[in-house]
Amino acid sequence: MKWLLAAFSLISVAPAFAQQAVPATSAQEIVVTGSRREADDYSDTMPIITLRRTADFAVQEVRVAGDTREAGKRREEIYAMIRGAIDLAAAHGVELATGEYVVEPLTVANYRNLPLSNDGRPDTDKTVFLVKTRLAPGVDAKTALDRITRFLKAVPSVGRAEMTEKGDLTLSVVNPDQYRPQIIGLIAADAEATAAKFGTGYGVEVRGLDRPVEWARASLTEVFLYLPSAYVVRPRN
Repeated sequence: MKWLLAAFSLISVAPAFAQQAVPATSAQEIVVTGSRREADDYSDTMPIITLRRTADFAVQEVRVAGDTREAGKRREEIYAMIRGAIDLAAAHGVELATGEYVVEPLTVANYRNLPLSNDGRPDTDKTVFLVKTRLAPGVDAKTALDRITRFLKAVPSVGRAEMTEKGDLTLSVVNPDQYRPQIIGLIAADAEATAAKFGTGYGVEVRGLDRPVEWARASLTEVFLYLPSAYVVRPRN
C-alpha cells in the first residue's frame, strides 16, 4: 500500500512549503511533505473549498546506522536489526514502509533492498525506513508517537547497529482520489449558493475538476484535500 504524508511538529505548526501533486492510483498513499503556507496553511494557489479530514496514519522516519569496522559484518548487523523490527511490528500496533513520495510496505521479502550509504565517518553505513500507526478514534498525535517510540525501544540491537527516530512525525492518507466526489460536492454546493445570490439569471462556470486531488497539512492529525479548481459567476444568456 502506498501513501501520502504531511509533516508536522508535536509542539507547534512547522513552517510550510509548496507540495507537488503526485498522480495517485486506487491503492496508493502519497507523501505530503508540508502545508501550503505557515500560520494558516493556505496559499494563493490553494482554493478556499477543501475537504478537511483525519489522516489515515501517523508516520515516523527511522534511521538505522552501524560502525562495525568490517564492512560485511556492519551491513549484516543493520539488516538483522531491521528484520527484528519487522518481526515485532504487528505486536506493537505499527507497520513498516519504505519510500519518499510514493511508498510501499517494508517486508521480509524486500527489506534487503533498502540502500545503504555512508554515515559521514569512515567505516559507517546507514539506511532509513518508515514506521506508521493508524490514527483510529482515540489515537491523537502524542499517542501515536508514544506507540512508535515504545516500538523502537523494543527492537533489540544487533552488534553496533542503532535505530533512532529521524525528524518529526508525519501523516499519510490512503488514495486521496477516492475523496474526489465529496470535494466536487462541496464545490458544487458553494458555487450554487454563490450564483443564487445574484438571482435566477446567473449560473457558474467551474474549471479544474479534471485535475488530480491535491493536499496540505491542516493540523497535527488532519489534512486538507482539494481540487485546484475555480469558478466564475456568469449570466445564463
